[in-house]
Amino acid sequence: MINENFLKLQSSYLFSTIASKVKAFKAEHPEVDVISLGIGDVTQPLPQACLEAMHKAVDEMSSSDTFRGYGPEQGYDFLRKAIIENDYIPRGVQLDMDEVFISDGAKSDCGNIGDILDTRCSVGVTDPVYPVYVDSNVMCGRAGDFVDGKWSNITFLPVSAANRFIPALPQEHIDIIYLCYPNNPTGTVLTKEQLAKWVEYAIREKSLILFDAAYEAYIQHDDIPHSIYEIPGAKSCAIELRSYSKTAGFTGIRCGYTVVPKDLGQLNALWNRRQCTKFNGTSYITQRAAEAIYSPEGKQQVRKTIGYYMDNAAFMRGKLTEMGYEVFGGTDAPYIWLKTPEGVTSWEFFDLILHKIGIVTTPGSGFGPSGEGYVRLTAFGRHEDCEKAMERFKEI
Repeated sequence: MINENFLKLQSSYLFSTIASKVKAFKAEHPEVDVISLGIGDVTQPLPQACLEAMHKAVDEMSSSDTFRGYGPEQGYDFLRKAIIENDYIPRGVQLDMDEVFISDGAKSDCGNIGDILDTRCSVGVTDPVYPVYVDSNVMCGRAGDFVDGKWSNITFLPVSAANRFIPALPQEHIDIIYLCYPNNPTGTVLTKEQLAKWVEYAIREKSLILFDAAYEAYIQHDDIPHSIYEIPGAKSCAIELRSYSKTAGFTGIRCGYTVVPKDLGQLNALWNRRQCTKFNGTSYITQRAAEAIYSPEGKQQVRKTIGYYMDNAAFMRGKLTEMGYEVFGGTDAPYIWLKTPEGVTSWEFFDLILHKIGIVTTPGSGFGPSGEGYVRLTAFGRHEDCEKAMERFKEI
């Protein structure tokens, strides 16, 4: 017998479908130089400080005196200490080391965190939404049934140009709320005042917020919170997930972390128990690389790379606006949310620009019902490719 909840999943993961379409197009048109502005993988190399730290860690593995085998499932103290001292204390947030758990990335933790939550819990997500939030709840049986394009036990909170991409608070009680800011896929943000309303709701309703802050390093404006714990009371109602994938190019290295405050009661101990049972810890070599991000050289190198991607975002946003497109995001996040021409669906526009000008985007409808009529562009490409892509856009 199998877990029949998996049979409820849509036939293919969004990005797998895109990859198949692009592969087929390349096979039919090998002469086309395809430019990908779709899947959010990075293109710039790792910071030099991280590379040097990894080389040193590899050398340590060559001697029995410095060799390391199994590490702590929660992460090495040197990295957890660096996280608290650099990501939280400067923002007025105090954490204990046993509230920080190192992992192989935010995507894994997003999918795994549901292990410690009852399958009867109701779920709320902003719409459009990162597919992992929904699919992982489908897999464990928490999503309900798929009816008329939506899951029966998931409340979809629509965001669009009509509400300035600010989700309205639910009218009903929701047990688990997923928030991602800066947002993937729309590239939009919430101010501290706007995020505080969600914390107030969660405290009042005894709800749990799962706050995905994977793109916090891209924030450019002072009134945008980098952590939900900048909001008073948030440690009593929120788990925060972070990633080094887009911050420092760790998409292929795999490292991130999750903060589970002890103010959440037994959730901290349960997550620790879950990790000790199902996870053997992130590699020592990887964690030394992550630690190097917080060195003076590492911080400077990371800022330079983020600046490179944000220059791409500003360039594309400006060019697309000049062409008459309606675009959102791209100012505090590496994503641009482009409205498709009137009467053209997300997948139609995806196919149009792939076949006409050889550019890959991500159809907005793949992120949820409210994503229809949009496509997502990422700023993670090489700058010369972004320039070529904008020249091609002029053709249509």
